[in-house]
Amino acid sequence: MYYKTNMNQFEDFGLCGELTTAIGRLGFTEPTQIQEEAIPPIMQGRDVIGESATGSGKTLAFGCGIIQQVVPNQGLQALILTPTRELAEQVRGAIEEFSYQKPLKIISVYGGVSIDPQINGLRSADVAVATPGRLLDHLQRGTIDTSRIKLLVLDEADRMLDMGFIEDVEHIIQSCPNKRQTLFFSATIPSYIRQLADRYMTEPIEVSAEKMVDPEKLKQVYYDVERNIKLSLLAHLLRNEKKGLVMVFCNTRRTTDFVVNNLRANRIRATVIHGGMTQNKRALNIKLFNDGRAGVLVCTDVAARGLHIDNVSHIYNYDIPKEPNDYVHRIGRTARAGEEGTVINLLCNYDYESFSRIVNEYSTFYIEKMERPYVERIVAIRESPRFRQGQRNQRYSRGRRPYRR
Repeated sequence: MYYKTNMNQFEDFGLCGELTTAIGRLGFTEPTQIQEEAIPPIMQGRDVIGESATGSGKTLAFGCGIIQQVVPNQGLQALILTPTRELAEQVRGAIEEFSYQKPLKIISVYGGVSIDPQINGLRSADVAVATPGRLLDHLQRGTIDTSRIKLLVLDEADRMLDMGFIEDVEHIIQSCPNKRQTLFFSATIPSYIRQLADRYMTEPIEVSAEKMVDPEKLKQVYYDVERNIKLSLLAHLLRNEKKGLVMVFCNTRRTTDFVVNNLRANRIRATVIHGGMTQNKRALNIKLFNDGRAGVLVCTDVAARGLHIDNVSHIYNYDIPKEPNDYVHRIGRTARAGEEGTVINLLCNYDYESFSRIVNEYSTFYIEKMERPYVERIVAIRESPRFRQGQRNQRYSRGRRPYRR
Protein backbone atom coordinates (compact mmCIF):
# COMPACT_ATOMS: atom_id res chain seq x y z
CA MET A 1 0.00 0.00 0.00
CA TYR A 2 1.40 3.40 -0.95
CA TYR A 3 0.54 6.67 0.74
CA LYS A 4 0.56 10.13 -0.80
CA THR A 5 -0.21 13.49 0.78
CA ASN A 6 -0.35 17.09 -0.38
CA MET A 7 0.63 18.59 2.96
CA ASN A 8 3.27 21.27 2.63
CA GLN A 9 3.77 22.73 6.11
CA PHE A 10 4.72 21.10 9.42
CA GLU A 11 1.70 22.80 10.99
CA ASP A 12 -0.55 20.64 8.80
CA PHE A 13 0.71 17.41 10.38
CA GLY A 14 -1.09 17.89 13.71
CA LEU A 15 2.12 17.87 15.75
CA CYS A 16 2.17 18.85 19.41
CA GLY A 17 3.14 22.41 20.30
CA GLU A 18 6.53 21.44 21.78
CA LEU A 19 7.46 19.72 18.54
CA THR A 20 6.38 22.48 16.16
CA THR A 21 8.24 25.02 18.30
CA ALA A 22 11.42 22.91 18.22
CA ILE A 23 11.15 22.46 14.44
CA GLY A 24 10.74 26.21 13.95
CA ARG A 25 13.65 26.89 16.28
CA LEU A 26 15.87 24.67 14.14
CA GLY A 27 14.94 26.67 11.05
CA PHE A 28 12.87 24.01 9.24
CA THR A 29 9.96 25.55 7.35
CA GLU A 30 9.18 23.14 4.53
CA PRO A 31 9.17 19.35 5.02
CA THR A 32 11.36 17.23 2.79
CA GLN A 33 9.71 14.68 0.54
CA ILE A 34 10.19 11.76 2.95
CA GLN A 35 8.83 13.88 5.83
CA GLU A 36 5.81 14.89 3.77
CA GLU A 37 5.14 11.26 2.85
CA ALA A 38 5.95 9.54 6.16
CA ILE A 39 4.85 11.85 8.99
CA PRO A 40 1.06 11.65 8.41
CA PRO A 41 0.82 7.81 8.61
CA ILE A 42 3.33 7.79 11.48
CA MET A 43 1.15 10.24 13.39
CA GLN A 44 -1.84 7.97 12.71
CA GLY A 45 0.02 5.13 14.44
CA ARG A 46 0.50 3.09 11.25
CA ASP A 47 3.48 0.85 10.55
CA VAL A 48 5.63 2.43 7.83
CA ILE A 49 8.35 1.26 5.44
CA GLY A 50 10.25 4.32 4.21
CA GLU A 51 12.70 4.23 1.31
CA SER A 52 14.93 7.23 1.75
CA ALA A 53 18.58 8.12 1.22
CA THR A 54 20.97 9.45 3.84
CA GLY A 55 20.39 13.14 4.50
CA SER A 56 16.78 13.18 3.32
CA GLY A 57 15.28 14.05 6.71
CA LYS A 58 14.01 10.67 7.87
CA THR A 59 15.26 11.18 11.45
CA LEU A 60 12.79 14.03 11.92
CA ALA A 61 10.08 11.89 10.29
CA PHE A 62 10.31 9.06 12.82
CA GLY A 63 11.38 11.50 15.55
CA CYS A 64 7.97 13.18 15.32
CA GLY A 65 6.24 9.91 16.20
CA ILE A 66 8.58 9.31 19.14
CA ILE A 67 8.26 12.78 20.63
CA GLN A 68 4.49 12.78 20.15
CA GLN A 69 3.94 9.39 21.81
CA VAL A 70 6.56 9.03 24.54
CA VAL A 71 5.57 10.17 28.03
CA PRO A 72 8.50 11.26 30.24
CA ASN A 73 9.40 9.09 33.24
CA GLN A 74 7.22 6.15 32.22
CA GLY A 75 10.03 3.74 31.36
CA LEU A 76 11.63 2.87 28.02
CA GLN A 77 8.95 3.46 25.37
CA ALA A 78 10.84 3.97 22.09
CA LEU A 79 13.76 2.01 20.62
CA ILE A 80 15.74 2.98 17.53
CA LEU A 81 18.17 0.44 16.05
CA THR A 82 21.06 1.71 13.90
CA PRO A 83 23.93 -0.17 12.21
CA THR A 84 26.82 1.94 13.55
CA ARG A 85 27.94 3.81 16.63
CA GLU A 86 28.28 7.07 14.72
CA LEU A 87 24.72 6.91 13.47
CA ALA A 88 23.46 6.07 16.97
CA GLU A 89 25.13 9.21 18.35
CA GLN A 90 23.91 11.29 15.43
CA VAL A 91 20.30 10.14 15.84
CA ARG A 92 20.42 10.62 19.61
CA GLY A 93 21.62 14.20 19.16
CA ALA A 94 18.91 14.91 16.60
CA ILE A 95 16.11 13.53 18.80
CA GLU A 96 17.42 15.64 21.70
CA GLU A 97 17.23 18.74 19.51
CA PHE A 98 13.71 17.94 18.34
CA SER A 99 12.52 17.29 21.92
CA TYR A 100 14.26 20.18 23.67
CA GLN A 101 10.91 21.45 25.06
CA LYS A 102 9.89 17.99 26.26
CA PRO A 103 12.04 16.51 29.06
CA LEU A 104 12.76 13.13 27.48
CA LYS A 105 15.70 11.07 28.68
CA ILE A 106 17.46 9.74 25.56
CA ILE A 107 20.40 7.34 25.72
CA SER A 108 22.69 5.91 23.05
CA VAL A 109 23.74 2.27 23.49
CA TYR A 110 26.62 0.74 21.51
CA GLY A 111 29.77 -1.32 21.87
CA GLY A 112 33.36 -0.17 22.16
CA VAL A 113 32.68 1.76 25.38
CA SER A 114 32.03 0.81 29.00
CA ILE A 115 28.69 -0.88 29.55
CA ASP A 116 28.23 0.34 33.16
CA PRO A 117 27.09 3.92 32.35
CA GLN A 118 24.62 2.45 29.86
CA ILE A 119 23.20 0.10 32.50
CA ASN A 120 22.65 3.07 34.81
CA GLY A 121 21.22 5.25 32.05
CA LEU A 122 18.77 2.61 30.83
CA ARG A 123 17.08 2.51 34.25
CA SER A 124 15.59 5.97 33.67
CA ALA A 125 15.66 6.28 29.85
CA ASP A 126 12.52 7.07 27.85
CA VAL A 127 14.17 6.54 24.44
CA ALA A 128 17.16 4.36 23.46
CA VAL A 129 19.17 4.58 20.24
CA ALA A 130 21.21 1.40 19.93
CA THR A 131 23.31 -0.86 17.77
CA PRO A 132 21.99 -4.45 17.70
CA GLY A 133 25.01 -6.20 19.20
CA ARG A 134 25.24 -4.13 22.37
CA LEU A 135 21.46 -4.04 22.83
CA LEU A 136 21.36 -7.83 22.63
CA ASP A 137 24.08 -7.88 25.30
CA HIS A 138 21.82 -5.82 27.57
CA LEU A 139 18.89 -8.15 26.89
CA GLN A 140 20.99 -11.18 27.83
CA ARG A 141 22.18 -9.43 31.02
CA GLY A 142 18.65 -8.36 31.92
CA THR A 143 19.72 -4.71 32.11
CA ILE A 144 17.06 -3.40 29.71
CA ASP A 145 13.28 -3.60 29.96
CA THR A 146 11.57 -3.63 26.55
CA SER A 147 8.10 -4.50 27.86
CA ARG A 148 6.83 -0.92 27.52
CA ILE A 149 8.12 -0.27 23.99
CA LYS A 150 5.36 1.36 21.96
CA LEU A 151 7.47 2.47 18.96
CA LEU A 152 10.31 0.49 17.34
CA VAL A 153 12.44 2.00 14.53
CA LEU A 154 14.95 0.24 12.29
CA ASP A 155 17.09 2.99 10.76
CA GLU A 156 19.27 2.08 7.76
CA ALA A 157 17.63 -1.33 7.90
CA ASP A 158 19.27 -2.70 4.74
CA ARG A 159 22.75 -1.78 5.94
CA MET A 160 22.07 -3.31 9.34
CA LEU A 161 21.06 -6.63 7.80
CA ASP A 162 23.90 -6.53 5.25
CA MET A 163 26.30 -6.31 8.20
CA GLY A 164 24.99 -9.64 9.52
CA PHE A 165 22.70 -8.39 12.29
CA ILE A 166 19.58 -10.22 11.07
CA GLU A 167 19.42 -12.73 13.96
CA ASP A 168 20.15 -10.03 16.56
CA VAL A 169 17.51 -7.75 15.06
CA GLU A 170 14.88 -10.48 15.04
CA HIS A 171 15.66 -11.39 18.66
CA ILE A 172 15.29 -7.72 19.66
CA ILE A 173 12.01 -7.34 17.76
CA GLN A 174 10.64 -10.46 19.45
CA SER A 175 11.53 -9.02 22.87
CA CYS A 176 9.25 -6.02 22.26
CA PRO A 177 5.46 -6.09 22.82
CA ASN A 178 3.38 -7.37 19.92
CA LYS A 179 1.18 -4.30 20.21
CA ARG A 180 3.51 -1.57 19.03
CA GLN A 181 4.19 0.70 16.06
CA THR A 182 7.08 -0.42 13.83
CA LEU A 183 8.96 1.77 11.36
CA PHE A 184 11.58 0.59 8.86
CA PHE A 185 13.69 3.22 7.10
CA SER A 186 16.15 2.10 4.46
CA ALA A 187 18.02 3.50 1.48
CA THR A 188 16.89 0.47 -0.53
CA ILE A 189 14.08 -2.03 0.03
CA PRO A 190 15.49 -5.44 -1.00
CA SER A 191 13.49 -8.64 -0.68
CA TYR A 192 14.80 -9.53 2.78
CA ILE A 193 13.49 -6.21 4.16
CA ARG A 194 10.04 -7.06 2.80
CA GLN A 195 10.26 -10.56 4.31
CA LEU A 196 11.14 -9.05 7.69
CA ALA A 197 8.23 -6.61 7.33
CA ASP A 198 5.86 -9.49 6.54
CA ARG A 199 6.84 -11.21 9.78
CA TYR A 200 6.87 -8.25 12.15
CA MET A 201 4.77 -5.39 10.75
CA THR A 202 1.00 -4.91 10.52
CA GLU A 203 -0.28 -3.77 7.12
CA PRO A 204 2.67 -1.40 6.62
CA ILE A 205 2.33 1.68 4.46
CA GLU A 206 5.18 2.16 1.98
CA VAL A 207 6.52 5.63 1.28
CA SER A 208 9.54 6.70 -0.72
CA ALA A 209 11.54 9.76 -1.60
CA GLU A 210 13.38 10.43 -4.82
CA LYS A 211 17.12 10.03 -4.64
CA MET A 212 18.81 13.26 -3.61
CA VAL A 213 21.75 12.70 -5.93
CA ASP A 214 21.29 14.75 -9.10
CA PRO A 215 22.55 12.57 -12.00
CA GLU A 216 22.97 15.66 -14.16
CA LYS A 217 25.36 17.08 -11.57
CA LEU A 218 27.30 13.85 -11.04
CA LYS A 219 30.35 13.00 -13.14
CA GLN A 220 31.72 9.45 -12.93
CA VAL A 221 35.13 8.46 -14.29
CA TYR A 222 37.63 5.64 -13.94
CA TYR A 223 41.37 5.14 -14.35
CA ASP A 224 42.78 1.75 -15.33
CA VAL A 225 46.16 1.47 -13.58
CA GLU A 226 48.72 -1.07 -12.50
CA ARG A 227 48.39 -2.17 -8.92
CA ASN A 228 51.70 -0.64 -7.87
CA ILE A 229 50.73 2.78 -9.30
CA LYS A 230 47.31 3.10 -7.64
CA LEU A 231 48.55 4.85 -4.48
CA SER A 232 50.77 7.24 -6.45
CA LEU A 233 47.87 8.17 -8.74
CA LEU A 234 45.58 8.78 -5.76
CA ALA A 235 48.11 11.12 -4.14
CA HIS A 236 48.67 12.92 -7.46
CA LEU A 237 44.96 13.51 -8.02
CA LEU A 238 44.33 14.63 -4.44
CA ARG A 239 47.13 17.22 -4.62
CA ASN A 240 45.25 18.80 -7.51
CA GLU A 241 41.81 18.92 -5.86
CA LYS A 242 41.02 22.52 -5.02
CA LYS A 243 37.43 22.54 -3.75
CA GLY A 244 35.13 20.77 -1.33
CA LEU A 245 35.71 17.75 0.85
CA VAL A 246 36.94 14.39 -0.45
CA MET A 247 36.00 10.91 0.72
CA VAL A 248 38.28 8.00 -0.21
CA PHE A 249 36.66 4.58 0.18
CA CYS A 250 38.55 1.35 0.84
CA ASN A 251 37.18 -2.15 1.36
CA THR A 252 39.15 -3.11 4.49
CA ARG A 253 40.48 -1.49 7.66
CA ARG A 254 44.03 -2.53 6.75
CA THR A 255 43.89 -0.79 3.37
CA THR A 256 42.32 2.28 4.99
CA ASP A 257 45.19 2.60 7.46
CA PHE A 258 47.73 2.00 4.69
CA VAL A 259 46.23 4.73 2.49
CA VAL A 260 45.84 7.40 5.20
CA ASN A 261 49.38 6.87 6.51
CA ASN A 262 50.83 7.29 3.03
CA LEU A 263 48.72 10.37 2.24
CA ARG A 264 49.90 12.03 5.44
CA ALA A 265 53.49 11.08 4.63
CA ASN A 266 53.00 12.96 1.35
CA ARG A 267 51.65 16.08 3.10
CA ILE A 268 47.99 15.56 2.25
CA ARG A 269 45.68 16.51 5.13
CA ALA A 270 43.83 13.24 5.64
CA THR A 271 41.98 11.60 8.48
CA VAL A 272 40.41 8.16 8.84
CA ILE A 273 37.44 6.24 10.24
CA HIS A 274 36.75 2.51 10.30
CA GLY A 275 35.22 -0.03 12.63
CA GLY A 276 38.46 -0.86 14.42
CA MET A 277 38.80 2.56 16.06
CA THR A 278 37.48 3.67 19.43
CA GLN A 279 34.28 5.70 19.39
CA ASN A 280 36.00 8.84 20.72
CA LYS A 281 38.65 8.67 18.00
CA ARG A 282 36.09 8.14 15.26
CA ALA A 283 33.97 11.05 16.50
CA LEU A 284 37.03 13.32 16.67
CA ASN A 285 38.13 12.44 13.13
CA ILE A 286 34.64 12.99 11.70
CA LYS A 287 34.58 16.42 13.37
CA LEU A 288 37.99 17.26 11.88
CA PHE A 289 36.62 16.39 8.46
CA ASN A 290 33.28 18.18 8.87
CA ASP A 291 35.09 21.29 10.10
CA GLY A 292 37.39 21.24 7.07
CA ARG A 293 40.57 20.81 9.12
CA ALA A 294 41.22 17.58 7.23
CA GLY A 295 40.18 17.80 3.61
CA VAL A 296 40.30 14.05 2.93
CA LEU A 297 38.44 11.34 4.84
CA VAL A 298 39.71 7.80 4.17
CA CYS A 299 37.08 5.30 5.26
CA THR A 300 35.43 1.94 4.93
CA ASP A 301 31.74 1.59 4.12
CA VAL A 302 30.89 2.35 7.74
CA ALA A 303 30.92 6.00 6.57
CA ALA A 304 28.94 5.49 3.39
CA ARG A 305 25.64 5.36 5.21
CA GLY A 306 23.95 7.35 7.90
CA LEU A 307 26.58 9.96 8.74
CA HIS A 308 25.63 13.55 8.03
CA ILE A 309 28.54 15.05 6.06
CA ASP A 310 27.97 18.12 3.90
CA ASN A 311 29.97 19.67 1.04
CA VAL A 312 31.54 16.46 -0.26
CA SER A 313 32.60 17.31 -3.80
CA HIS A 314 34.62 14.21 -4.72
CA ILE A 315 34.30 10.49 -4.01
CA TYR A 316 37.33 8.30 -4.67
CA ASN A 317 36.94 4.54 -4.78
CA TYR A 318 40.45 3.34 -4.02
CA ASP A 319 38.91 -0.14 -3.88
CA ILE A 320 35.83 -0.97 -5.92
CA PRO A 321 33.11 -2.37 -3.61
CA LYS A 322 32.14 -5.98 -4.17
CA GLU A 323 28.40 -5.20 -4.02
CA PRO A 324 26.87 -2.78 -6.58
CA ASN A 325 24.53 -1.37 -3.91
CA ASP A 326 27.53 -0.25 -1.87
CA TYR A 327 28.81 1.68 -4.89
CA VAL A 328 25.49 3.57 -5.08
CA HIS A 329 25.62 4.36 -1.36
CA ARG A 330 29.17 5.68 -1.70
CA ILE A 331 28.49 7.96 -4.63
CA GLY A 332 25.35 9.21 -2.88
CA ARG A 333 27.58 11.28 -0.61
CA THR A 334 28.11 13.85 -3.38
CA ALA A 335 26.06 15.75 -6.02
CA ARG A 336 23.43 16.60 -3.41
CA ALA A 337 21.03 19.52 -3.13
CA GLY A 338 21.92 20.91 -6.54
CA GLU A 339 25.69 20.83 -6.03
CA GLU A 340 28.07 19.21 -8.51
CA GLY A 341 30.01 16.09 -7.63
CA THR A 342 32.64 13.80 -9.11
CA VAL A 343 33.28 10.10 -8.58
CA ILE A 344 36.76 8.77 -9.42
CA ASN A 345 37.29 5.01 -9.57
CA LEU A 346 40.82 3.61 -9.46
CA LEU A 347 40.87 0.18 -11.10
CA CYS A 348 43.56 -2.44 -11.15
CA ASN A 349 43.37 -6.14 -11.97
CA TYR A 350 41.64 -7.22 -8.73
CA ASP A 351 38.87 -4.61 -9.22
CA TYR A 352 37.67 -5.70 -12.66
CA GLU A 353 35.11 -8.26 -11.54
CA SER A 354 33.47 -5.90 -9.03
CA PHE A 355 33.46 -3.03 -11.52
CA SER A 356 31.81 -5.24 -14.15
CA ARG A 357 29.01 -6.10 -11.71
CA ILE A 358 28.38 -2.39 -11.10
CA VAL A 359 28.30 -1.57 -14.82
CA ASN A 360 25.94 -4.47 -15.53
CA GLU A 361 23.65 -3.68 -12.58
CA TYR A 362 23.43 0.04 -13.34
CA SER A 363 23.53 0.19 -17.11
CA THR A 364 22.28 3.80 -17.09
CA PHE A 365 25.49 5.00 -15.43
CA TYR A 366 27.94 6.66 -17.78
CA ILE A 367 31.42 6.12 -16.34
CA GLU A 368 34.04 7.72 -18.56
CA LYS A 369 37.50 6.23 -18.97
CA MET A 370 40.28 8.74 -18.29
CA GLU A 371 43.83 8.71 -19.59
CA ARG A 372 46.25 8.25 -16.75
CA PRO A 373 48.43 11.34 -16.21
CA TYR A 374 52.12 11.08 -15.58
CA VAL A 375 52.60 10.52 -11.88
CA GLU A 376 55.71 10.53 -9.78
CA ARG A 377 56.04 7.17 -8.05
CA ILE A 378 55.94 7.41 -4.27
CA VAL A 379 57.59 4.96 -1.92
CA ALA A 380 54.82 3.39 0.15
CA ILE A 381 54.96 3.11 3.93
CA ARG A 382 53.84 -0.40 4.75
CA GLU A 383 53.17 0.00 8.46
CA SER A 384 52.05 2.87 10.61
CA PRO A 385 54.64 4.73 12.73
CA ARG A 386 52.85 3.46 15.87
CA PHE A 387 53.22 -0.15 14.66
CA ARG A 388 56.93 0.30 13.96
CA GLN A 389 57.46 1.92 17.36
CA GLY A 390 55.67 -1.02 18.96
CA GLN A 391 57.96 -3.43 17.16
CA ARG A 392 61.02 -1.54 18.44
CA ASN A 393 59.64 -1.53 21.98
CA GLN A 394 59.04 -5.26 21.74
CA ARG A 395 62.66 -5.89 20.69
CA TYR A 396 63.94 -3.71 23.54
CA SER A 397 61.81 -5.62 26.05
CA ARG A 398 63.56 -8.81 24.97
CA GLY A 399 66.94 -7.27 25.72
CA ARG A 400 67.94 -6.76 22.08
CA ARG A 401 69.01 -3.14 22.35
CA PRO A 402 70.70 -1.23 19.54
CA TYR A 403 74.52 -1.03 19.62
CA ARG A 404 75.77 2.18 21.19
CA ARG A 405 79.26 3.56 20.81
